[in-house]
Amino acid sequence: MKMREFVNDLMHRHGDDVPIFTHENTVTHGDLRANVSALAAQFSDVRDGSTVAVQVPPSFSHFEAALALWSSGAQVISIDHRLRPAEVDVLRSLTRPEFFVRQKGDPADGFQERYELTIEPAGGVPAPTPHRLVQFSSGSTGRPKVIGRSTRSLIDEVARFEASEGMVRGGERLLLLNSPAHSFGLIGGLLHSLAAGVQLVFAASASDVLRRARTHKVDFVTGLPFHFDLLASSPDREALRTVRGAFAGGELMPQEVADRFAAAYGFPVGECFGTTETGALTMAVGGTLRPSVGPPMPGVLARVRDGLVEVVQEESPYLYEDDPTRFSGGWFRTGDRGEFTADGELRLLGRADSLVVVRGNKVDLTEVENVLRGHPLVTEAVAVGPAEIQAYVGTSSSGLSAQELARWCAERLAEFKLPAHIHVLGALPRTSSGKIIRNPDVLAGPGGG
Repeated sequence: MKMREFVNDLMHRHGDDVPIFTHENTVTHGDLRANVSALAAQFSDVRDGSTVAVQVPPSFSHFEAALALWSSGAQVISIDHRLRPAEVDVLRSLTRPEFFVRQKGDPADGFQERYELTIEPAGGVPAPTPHRLVQFSSGSTGRPKVIGRSTRSLIDEVARFEASEGMVRGGERLLLLNSPAHSFGLIGGLLHSLAAGVQLVFAASASDVLRRARTHKVDFVTGLPFHFDLLASSPDREALRTVRGAFAGGELMPQEVADRFAAAYGFPVGECFGTTETGALTMAVGGTLRPSVGPPMPGVLARVRDGLVEVVQEESPYLYEDDPTRFSGGWFRTGDRGEFTADGELRLLGRADSLVVVRGNKVDLTEVENVLRGHPLVTEAVAVGPAEIQAYVGTSSSGLSAQELARWCAERLAEFKLPAHIHVLGALPRTSSGKIIRNPDVLAGPGGG
């Protein structure tokens, strides 16, 4: 099945009056079909196989643009609206889109129902592969890797959500706190909800979550762990009294946060584990399996080899350069350390690479280091986490300040990637063999703090 056929099937599964989006206003499936058709007409130059970058803030418009482009047979290149122009230029050079879809005017601070969208030629080329969703993940060098999702992989992931025990069902309301630019927002949120007849509810900001949940009597909540941390810090049991289930993804849920949330609201937060390359892999809606993240979802074949979690995939997820350290012999190595329990539950033990999570956003520290090294007066740089980014730079200049480097980074990195503190040193500490030391305790010691 082609992506355009799959999307058109999803959009016609339910009646005109069945709601799909709700914020201040509600969009029904009939409204959605009309809105998508109007956008497809606006995007009339897009053809089957066109490559289209989409950088639109969280909104009904973002989802409708993706559906319109898929309905035309396009390859959708999803770009986070928070990225700076220099970061976007890197992604454009890697993927060479033919068109670029953006909103008119400045983005709102949080979710907004509607933006007027524009589409402009971008001077690129048609899709060299049949993949219909392209996303990005930073590799070990800090250069983003281009990830392609085939139509088959998207169909299979939607089917996994539909078959998972306890997942939100048709006729229920899902308060979706995940970004529409990322995997779960697009697939577990939008595509699964279209398939199952779920109504998506959105909050304008973190402070708006409880009000939306109360107003719309939501049945289910999904988000990042920091969303549930915020909810647990300002409990309002009445606002979530209709909620029967919730789960977090994007990073491991800290046990302390899960305990505080359960104590505040009387029900647990479940867990969903996956990667951009693979989509969702495990699901434990009940939230009773920690420190396990649950069993593999239906159709997922996973193993642990050399301490790292691997899953079966038909092809490498990387479009423009292969990585034999991640994909070999039909197995994709996720980069997560883990083990299986005697009951077949997957327990994650942490990342094996440089990824950290800052306020719910994944950041590759090597990308931060590369930006710092790009400053003409910086000779070496190290960035460490995990909760906040601390950067240490070496320079021979006596005039280079942390403030100058902070400005340099702010022009080249999204806000959530910025170092919380930058320490300027004459030279970074090294091992006896000459390697830069990355141990935060050593870096912050005498001469490093």
